[in-house]
Amino acid sequence: MEILTTIGGWLAYAFHVFLHLDKTLGAVIQDYGAWTYLILFLIIFCETGLVVTPILPGDSLLFAVGTFAAMGYLDIHKVWPLLVFAAVLGDNTNYAIGNFIGPKVFHYENSRIFKKEYLQKTHNFYEKYGGKAIILCKYVPIVRTFAPFVAGVGAMTYPRFLMFNMIGGFTWVTLIMGSGYFFGNIPVIRNNFSFVVLFIIFLSMLPPIIEYLRHKREVKANAGA
Repeated sequence: MEILTTIGGWLAYAFHVFLHLDKTLGAVIQDYGAWTYLILFLIIFCETGLVVTPILPGDSLLFAVGTFAAMGYLDIHKVWPLLVFAAVLGDNTNYAIGNFIGPKVFHYENSRIFKKEYLQKTHNFYEKYGGKAIILCKYVPIVRTFAPFVAGVGAMTYPRFLMFNMIGGFTWVTLIMGSGYFFGNIPVIRNNFSFVVLFIIFLSMLPPIIEYLRHKREVKANAGA
């Protein structure tokens, strides 16, 4: 019970931080000054690069960073390329971990859970749809943390992964941070920041949902043909 209470308390705190990034990020900037850039780099790197930290803020943090950069508290010319690099490096690290673990986990032919045929199917999926999946998953909280890991486990060829990873990392950081930079300080948005964060998370879920519905409609249409 004590462990569950501790975990519950941590999740409640994390959720509070997500919804009040306008205040918590401001406190970090005030308390740590230039070290804030390193803190932001580590958060984005861990959120994209380590499968054990998917709960860290991603979209909401980037939006808040853009908002504070527009107010002059952060240098947009420093923080933007830094966080693009953090996102790309994080995904590469996640891919490398998956690629390293995959062959060891799927070593035994007769394993009930980790079968080589599953690995081959995963590999085939990423070779066919991987580029689109890597880019779209950047906009889905939690899923974007696991996508590069699975790509590594499935042995998606690295040059192909790297190309789409760079596109996904660049567009993700630029779009979300740019939205905060240009729109975050509009009074109605600034005064309802918690709702904006939830709305960003909702929007992040739309691309894969739309893609799934489109794919399902195509499958149904082909089945009826």
